[in-house]
Amino acid sequence: MIKIICVCGARPNFMKIAPLMKAFNQSDKFQILLVHTGQHYDAKMSHLFFEELNIPKPDINLEVGSSSHAVQTAEIMKRFEPVVLDFNPDYVLVVGDVNSTIACGLVAVKLGIKLIHVEAGLRSFDKAMPEEINRVLTDCISDLLFVTEQSGIDNLKKEGVAEDKIHFVGNVMIDTLLGNREKAEKSDILVKMDLKPKNYAVITLHRPSNVDDIGNLEKIISAFEVIEKDIKLIFPIHPRTKKNIEKTDLKARVEAMKNLVLLEPVGYLDFLKLTANAAFVMTDSGGIQEETTILQVPCMTLRENTERPVTITDGTNRLVHIETEDILKNYNELKKSGFTVAGRVPKFWDGKAAMRIAEIIVDKYLLAG
Repeated sequence: MIKIICVCGARPNFMKIAPLMKAFNQSDKFQILLVHTGQHYDAKMSHLFFEELNIPKPDINLEVGSSSHAVQTAEIMKRFEPVVLDFNPDYVLVVGDVNSTIACGLVAVKLGIKLIHVEAGLRSFDKAMPEEINRVLTDCISDLLFVTEQSGIDNLKKEGVAEDKIHFVGNVMIDTLLGNREKAEKSDILVKMDLKPKNYAVITLHRPSNVDDIGNLEKIISAFEVIEKDIKLIFPIHPRTKKNIEKTDLKARVEAMKNLVLLEPVGYLDFLKLTANAAFVMTDSGGIQEETTILQVPCMTLRENTERPVTITDGTNRLVHIETEDILKNYNELKKSGFTVAGRVPKFWDGKAAMRIAEIIVDKYLLAG
């Protein structure tokens, strides 16, 4: 049996770990320990996702909670080390680019355990993003690197990663999306909110560069004030974004927008239904750029860079500068096109990435044995 500790910690991880757990559990070759670091501890961001995506209940929850990057990373390492020593795995598997990813990765390699990184090689080339630091460092210490798009292979080769460690397998996030589309169709969120397909847009904002910088947040809100006169804006608001709006004079401006609807963070299936039926999406999230590409929904990414260039070259995504004028320019272009974009499905984004990963791990393990 191949012993693997699978780690998840934050909302984006849950969608990535779900198809992996399914693939491992369908085989008789794996013994899996699922560890939730508790980096996201809100019920909507954690428990609900496990339930909706049929992720087995974590074997261990480290319950680290929220803190500064340094404190959170250190706390995860401190609590994860005894788990690794006790289970003594062949591999530790981490996904994505959150603090749990690098923290558990460091613990593994320092104990001489092989490290697997799913979603390796993505680069924004922006060192001001904490996620970029986590990505680069995790890839640097990983033994098996599973890549979602061609840019990932190119980046890793440039960084000197040996070719035999790199495997182009596709995107586990898309495994989850394709596996849950039918279930999401049954969501009644459009009925509950009295929304008609393609008659509204969805917004998500959480990046510090957008929501902690009040100047940037003000530019984005100014664009919303114009756009909401044309189309209803549905905004499941991140707690951090909400807090920053409420402590400034932006609060009154947001409340004055009759066509801007603020929601508490919603579950995966409701959010998938909302996104799939939106006219377009405005976001600063990495994963949503990928999801809109598969759903063929136009996406305006409110960032100066993206670590997922395939969503632009192949998909439905466009980068938009954090300037009111540029947001409105891109919005007007989309409006003129009738909110239609010509995108295609990137290579291997076919719902089978997790199965490919499981097969490669077995092959590598047998070769090493």
